[in-house]
Amino acid sequence: MNAMPGSRSCLYDEAELEALLDAMALQAASLLHGRSRVALVGILRRGAPLADRLTERLVRDHGLAPPLRLDLKVKRYADDLTLLHPETRLTEQPQQAALDLAGWTLLLVDDVLYTGHSLLRVLDYLARKQPAEIRVAVLADRCAATLPIAADVIGARLQIAPAGIVECHLPPYEPDFRIELLQPQRAG
Repeated sequence: MNAMPGSRSCLYDEAELEALLDAMALQAASLLHGRSRVALVGILRRGAPLADRLTERLVRDHGLAPPLRLDLKVKRYADDLTLLHPETRLTEQPQQAALDLAGWTLLLVDDVLYTGHSLLRVLDYLARKQPAEIRVAVLADRCAATLPIAADVIGARLQIAPAGIVECHLPPYEPDFRIELLQPQRAG
């Protein structure tokens, strides 16, 4: 993550996040129970390692057969929430173009649900693959979506002022697993 000036506070440390992931896996297991073809789809970057952690728990703790694991590259914001692209960009890999997901149950995994633009773009893309159902899991919901998007599985609900930046730190991208709140330094 970029080092921005401002005050930082830890909202969730590793032990607290591991407990949240256990609860998320339980919620997800109830949604996926009885489904024969399941895929967990991580939104790169931080949704991918979260999808890996959820997959591990679903298989180990809830008896889910190892699901298909996919990752999609989506970009709208930089880590500091600076708008990079006026439209959310999804980069389809060549092997994903021919992927047949008709009849599959998909669990889409991301780190933070903020405005909903990234999720809406991915849901649109995945819906064209004609899955039986698509569910959404997020580690943190900022409760500020500006689009009609909601998550089915939520680790933490965070009501943070718009100026605050929620940073999910996840290995392998950061050395520690935590959620921090950055209150940027005011100009002037």
